[in-house]
Amino acid sequence: MAGTRIHRAVSADGTEIAGRVQGDGPALVLVHGGIGDGEVAWEAMLPHLTDRFSCYLPSTRGRGLSGDDPDHSPPRLEDDVTAFVDSIGEPVHLAGWSGSGAWVLGAAARSDAVAAVAVYEPTLIPVMGRDDLARTLGTMEQIGAAAAAGRLVDALRAFAPWICTDDEIAALERTDFFQRWAGRVPAMLRFVQHDASYHGPRSTDAEALGRITAPVLLLRGRQTRLGTFFTDSARFIAQHVADPQVWELPGVGHFAPVLAPESVADELITFFGSPAAVTRPPGTAPVSAPSGRAECTTDS
Repeated sequence: MAGTRIHRAVSADGTEIAGRVQGDGPALVLVHGGIGDGEVAWEAMLPHLTDRFSCYLPSTRGRGLSGDDPDHSPPRLEDDVTAFVDSIGEPVHLAGWSGSGAWVLGAAARSDAVAAVAVYEPTLIPVMGRDDLARTLGTMEQIGAAAAAGRLVDALRAFAPWICTDDEIAALERTDFFQRWAGRVPAMLRFVQHDASYHGPRSTDAEALGRITAPVLLLRGRQTRLGTFFTDSARFIAQHVADPQVWELPGVGHFAPVLAPESVADELITFFGSPAAVTRPPGTAPVSAPSGRAECTTDS
């Protein structure tokens, strides 16, 4: 990412949050998921977005270009995103992926700067079924054991089958994904540990979601493993925010931002370019949201 500028903000507890900026146009803040950081998560999508948006690529604390602090609890990660968004000084479009769904939704509830928010496959563990939860906990134990032994690539390969289809894993193996992203495993494990030990209010509680007035787009891939879980997560969020859309992308899975970046970018462009997302001042009452090219699945 040579030649990009770096934007810096200060989170509520004084931790510096930083990310590169690429492109030209309205501000679009892209927040990495539970694994990854602002340096790698959205790399494949940027060529499809930078001619339309100024893409801000922050990393939460302990990742990428940002500073660190021992507290990685959910409210602190929401603080990181909120501080970064507010520091830009203009209305922003905000996008998250997977584990960052809670962080960007929290920022949307807190900040009047968020004009619209989109999340690709947000994770809400409280709605996860018993069998999927047991499998998730077993996977995290495998990842933790491999990471503790210094085998970070093996740890990432243990992670992939939990959430990726066989076709996705094969496609990732044909890239440098496992080698480039392996170093991000310790940050993911710290996020998982702090999230599991936190028992306070969350941004994905019904009451907190009800404070979001900006339009919300919830995207999911039709071929995603754990598809029922992601459908239930999106449905729960859609039931409690004021202005939701739920769109489904055919033929893609959880790592579509890496493996099918144009398909996800096209949906963000459609949503963030809609009259509801562009013309409505942040914090005002919702108006009718646009219909996307992807199939709408807002049934409850």
